[in-house]
Amino acid sequence: MALIQVSNLTKIYGKGETALVALDHVNLEVEAGQFVAVMGPSGCGKSTLLHLLGGLDRPTEGSVSIDGERLDQLSDDKLTVLRRRKIGFIFQFYNLIPILSALENAALPMTLDGGKVGEAEEKAAVWLEKVGLGDRLKSRPDQLSGGQQQRVAIARALIAEPKLILADEPTGNLDSRAADEIASLLRQVANEWGRAVLMVTHDAHNASYADRILYMKDGDILFDEQRPGDSSEAQHDWVTDRMRQLA
Repeated sequence: MALIQVSNLTKIYGKGETALVALDHVNLEVEAGQFVAVMGPSGCGKSTLLHLLGGLDRPTEGSVSIDGERLDQLSDDKLTVLRRRKIGFIFQFYNLIPILSALENAALPMTLDGGKVGEAEEKAAVWLEKVGLGDRLKSRPDQLSGGQQQRVAIARALIAEPKLILADEPTGNLDSRAADEIASLLRQVANEWGRAVLMVTHDAHNASYADRILYMKDGDILFDEQRPGDSSEAQHDWVTDRMRQLA
């Protein structure tokens, strides 16, 4: 069974003549360990899709199942627990707490879930080491670069050992070098650590790190294709060509 199963997923905002169809009967499956880039023009439904997959919003029609659990059949309390334990979120602007250190920020999901502070921080230190910040555990966000802050956010997303990582424009606030490093790290999250990763991005170069590209338009998936080869350069050229064809 696929980790993510989406059936006829539809989201409509408003009613009558002012109704806006953000997602229109989308069907999708994603396996564990797969890195998927979600692309498309502004307003095409990319972020709406991620919000519904993450249980941050409820669909108008259709269903989302994560690891065999249908989100629409869960109470608010059970949905909150599923989000904490099975889904990690990464945002464009990091969403770190300014007064907390990198270690404390990364440990937060475990402590909010009732874990002991010492155990949470010990595990956070392990993940910060894995993402290349083992020497910055005590640094606050204002003492870190944008790329380093996003690494803290990735460690925070991974600490609960979730099966799914949802990343909404995670490189959108970074320079090209830092963006490249974060996209490469997300590929590692999928390939080496076995998490499914869905990344919304406008950048063809960052999308070239993914195993699979979804291109959305007008609330639907226009095409869904696998990586053409092992070469990231070939993948980048392929993504760029597809964007040119669809422009």
